Amino acid sequence: MQISKILHTGLLCALSFIAHAQTSLASLSGQVKTEDGEPLPGAAVGLKGTSVGTFANADGKFTLENVRPGSYQLAVSFLGYQSQSKDIVVKSGESARMNFKLVSESKELESVSVIGRSETREVNRQAYNVTAIDAKKLQNSTLDLSHALDRVSGVRVRESGGVGSNMNFSLNGFTGRQVKFFLDGVPMDNFGSSFQLNNIPINLAERVEVYKGVVPIWLGSDALGGAVNIVTNTKQNSYLDASYSYGSFNTHRTAINAGYTSKSGFTAQLNAFQNYSDNNYWINVDVADVNTGQYFRNQRLRRFHDTYHNETVIASVGVVGKKFADRLLVGITLGKNKAEIQTGARMVSVFGQWHRKGNIVMPSLKYQKKDLFVKGLNVNISANYNLGNEQNVDTVYRRYNWFQQFKQYEGKGSERERSLYKFRNNNGLATANVTYQIDSRHSVTINNVYNTFNRKGKDELFPDADKYEQPRINTKNVLGLGYKFDYSEQWNTSIFVKHFSQHNKYSVSYNPTGNWGDEAFLVQKNNFKKLGYGIASTYFLFKNFQLKGSFEKSYRLPETDELFGDLLNLEGNINLNPETSNNYNLGFSYQGNINRIHRFSVDANVLYRDAQGFIRPKLNANQTKQVMDNLADVTNFGVDGEVRYSFRQLFTAGVNLTYQDLRNNTRFEDGYTTESPLYRDRIPNMPFMFGNADAAVFLKNLGRKGNTLTLGYNLLYVHAYYLYWPSLGSDKLDIPQQLSHDVNVVYAMADGRYNVSVECKNLLDARLYDNFSLQKPSRGFYVKLRYFISK
Repeated sequence: MQISKILHTGLLCALSFIAHAQTSLASLSGQVKTEDGEPLPGAAVGLKGTSVGTFANADGKFTLENVRPGSYQLAVSFLGYQSQSKDIVVKSGESARMNFKLVSESKELESVSVIGRSETREVNRQAYNVTAIDAKKLQNSTLDLSHALDRVSGVRVRESGGVGSNMNFSLNGFTGRQVKFFLDGVPMDNFGSSFQLNNIPINLAERVEVYKGVVPIWLGSDALGGAVNIVTNTKQNSYLDASYSYGSFNTHRTAINAGYTSKSGFTAQLNAFQNYSDNNYWINVDVADVNTGQYFRNQRLRRFHDTYHNETVIASVGVVGKKFADRLLVGITLGKNKAEIQTGARMVSVFGQWHRKGNIVMPSLKYQKKDLFVKGLNVNISANYNLGNEQNVDTVYRRYNWFQQFKQYEGKGSERERSLYKFRNNNGLATANVTYQIDSRHSVTINNVYNTFNRKGKDELFPDADKYEQPRINTKNVLGLGYKFDYSEQWNTSIFVKHFSQHNKYSVSYNPTGNWGDEAFLVQKNNFKKLGYGIASTYFLFKNFQLKGSFEKSYRLPETDELFGDLLNLEGNINLNPETSNNYNLGFSYQGNINRIHRFSVDANVLYRDAQGFIRPKLNANQTKQVMDNLADVTNFGVDGEVRYSFRQLFTAGVNLTYQDLRNNTRFEDGYTTESPLYRDRIPNMPFMFGNADAAVFLKNLGRKGNTLTLGYNLLYVHAYYLYWPSLGSDKLDIPQQLSHDVNVVYAMADGRYNVSVECKNLLDARLYDNFSLQKPSRGFYVKLRYFISK
């Protein structure tokens, strides 16, 4: 009994002591801004000599909870700004506040050639293998987002032609839909042909984050090999960014980005852009006369049926900084495009009248709220629905060649497949992300993404065709749960699980009687449910030396275009199965300086992928279209690295190189008992070594104070690679080594308010190739005028 009383007394004393300790703790809060009053999201804030620290939010605000009473030094740092420390005395049970204004170490230089790691510590400190482009340094160039990304290690952007052409994005060997794209964290799966990566100007973005391999849980999707997140300007300020460029092949680009936020919290944003090009660049081709059959080798001719134009407006209105919502926006995206089709999957197919057109009408809703109901509970919800349609127009019964000769045929026919088919995909998307910060070390995240697809259309040439009445329905849902443990400033780890589900409803044609022309349809359904998981961890050996490691077992569900076709150059394959991959990543990053004069950084990553059911393109039976197919097993071992150097504010240079060894690991083909001759072959039509180099010189205060002249250079290198399987004969039809040189001159006046740039792309007029030897644009010259103001 005596022992029991002692234990109870001790327990009560302990509880009283804990309660007293809890009530005596204090909190610190404040805001970090620039000299101009702009918030600095991602700024690191911490108490020196302790493990208490955090990062500023999107508004530059921070809060440190559970601080013990005492005297401290509160330190704030942000890359590119001078660090600050202030003495502060924390009193028991009180809430202290302290604001900071950081001074820039150097004015931000307007350059069209500098690409490097993100300037936000928040991005850099992630455990994921991520590279970020500071898009603000590229906004005086005529680059679109795809060509800006083409300069990142591990990335290859492959196009079928010039402005607005079909593109294929490759990241560390994963290509096409295996890499997912996001706009401010919202998947771009349903944006349609009027809003593609290679027609979006770089001015739309503040930065672009490239996640290689493992993807954070908050980017909810079925990405197999990585993701690209386009981050736009979400600051609560007023600004105007307007630009126009003109160049070779009658290319015109216009972009307007504007935003306004009132003191009451009302906000409005407008992003508008336009692209137009004749795309009549020079190519070298073999041509046969359509009348005589006479053959002419290696003719230098212009493309003649490749005009492209698109116009897009993104507008939103709403409120910010309210008790019920940090951001509540209602928006609409409107756009249209028209593209003439010059070639098929190979340049032996030439067209002179066939074209496609489409539009986008997409209302949207965005809602963000931090500390909803309870402190630490953050909610982010978005939804959109694309009401736009697409049309394929192929009604002229002709056969063209590259001399622009054509042979007219009698009757009703076409250049490929007679069509006036107009369809709507009825794409809908809803995302929800909920994060709860349990305390300074522990947080959990739930993310869900739901997609709908229901293609419906008709063809006035064949109003009674049953095939257009058949279902093409797809629903997909990806649910993720993640946990993050921030042990200290040196080490953090994230683990997560994802549940993938997909339902497809479609029909296949068959002949019920065996009589010629008799056709019927059988409706079929299939379902996929898979469970993936992963882990990512990072550790700082030193302040500027970071190690990263991650693993993920991921699934990628077949996309609607892969299943049902895009009605252009991609034939559908309804028998596709989901692909899966075990992704391993290991890398390091080091940033250093010598006397603050010479600055340098080194980044290197090693990756290994083991993919089953790998979905890759191949030519269809008559080699006029591409079709997606499952390859049983593919492995990829790769390395990529980047080195950057800068001297004061006068010079910067960098080089990156990527090597990826994709091998067919399918030893026995279905139906065969002998080893496949393609076993351990390198995957064809896939570059395996490529890289970039860039350099820039900055001449400050040239002409007058606040003006900067930038001279820039960029090199693109692609090693020769196979077009077909290497084991199939001695004639491998290699695509040769390619070198492309770009140069630019930028003159920024009045601290970047007025800007003029001149560029030459493909300076030496090299012959450049992409998918199945499709030639890319020849040498071109471009000029751009830009005006920017921000308050």
